[in-house]
Amino acid sequence: MAAHTLPTDLFCNYYRDWIVTYKEGAIRKVTMDKYLLTAAWIDRLVPDLPIKDLTRAAYQQLLNGYAEHHERQTTMDFHHQLKCAILDAVDEGLLERDPTRKAVIKGKPPRAKKPKYLNQFELHKLLDVLHLDHHVNWDWLILLIAKTGLRFSEALAVTPDDFNFSRQVLSVDKTWDYKENGGFLPTKNRSSIRKVQLDWQLIIQFAELIKGMPPSQPIFVKGKVYNSTVNAVLSRRCNEAGVPIITVHGLRHTHASLLLFAGVSVASVAKRLGHSSMTTTQKVYLHVIQELENQDVDLVMRSLSGLS
Repeated sequence: MAAHTLPTDLFCNYYRDWIVTYKEGAIRKVTMDKYLLTAAWIDRLVPDLPIKDLTRAAYQQLLNGYAEHHERQTTMDFHHQLKCAILDAVDEGLLERDPTRKAVIKGKPPRAKKPKYLNQFELHKLLDVLHLDHHVNWDWLILLIAKTGLRFSEALAVTPDDFNFSRQVLSVDKTWDYKENGGFLPTKNRSSIRKVQLDWQLIIQFAELIKGMPPSQPIFVKGKVYNSTVNAVLSRRCNEAGVPIITVHGLRHTHASLLLFAGVSVASVAKRLGHSSMTTTQKVYLHVIQELENQDVDLVMRSLSGLS
């Protein structure tokens, strides 16, 4: 933080200093970019607001201004990023009270949601139309993600050395920096380092596919990779199969949803996906879990009605 910050200093400057002091170097670049985007919106909405004038009313007006351009959930995220810095300002005596208290979160109506995942029948139709020839292409990446639930960056980082064909497992311990300059990066978190069990068919297919490839080089990366390129291939395959168009990340959702519907425990799904906790899995797949709970209630009622 800037030395001797005063209540008369601009809030936009305080927030940028706070990001540099408490966040820079401590969070991943993608998260840092979100904080910097929040700072840019503060510059735009309240460029001349001193810290001392950040009252409840002023803060609510700031939120309302942001909400005019964003959905409610995005506004909620904006609020959470600001609140951390503002509470520190209170602790430092720059503000007498917490202006974020009882803030009302507004936002534009959410856009119609695109399908996030396919059901089992739709996934079978998609896999049937993949162009799986004898050379590596994006269809092979689509197959790998569909059958393992890997994140896009994890799948890009897969090398021949990561396969243990005798044990039928794939080691996930790195990602590929496709958003910047390429190269290997650490996984999203420590829980993302894992071994994913593979089915025998995928083992046979990839054992043949990667023969003679450099053992420590990524299988799918040949120059600059764009997420949009792979999504475009997936969109074409979805159209060919006559199924809803989903994204590459939607393949991960599809994988997890099918496992949950098949009766695999939330704990096992969380471990396979590399989630840091079961809470993450439960939050992301709440709709699936609720549907399964409804099925469980029906099963309980049928069981009880059979008792004499």
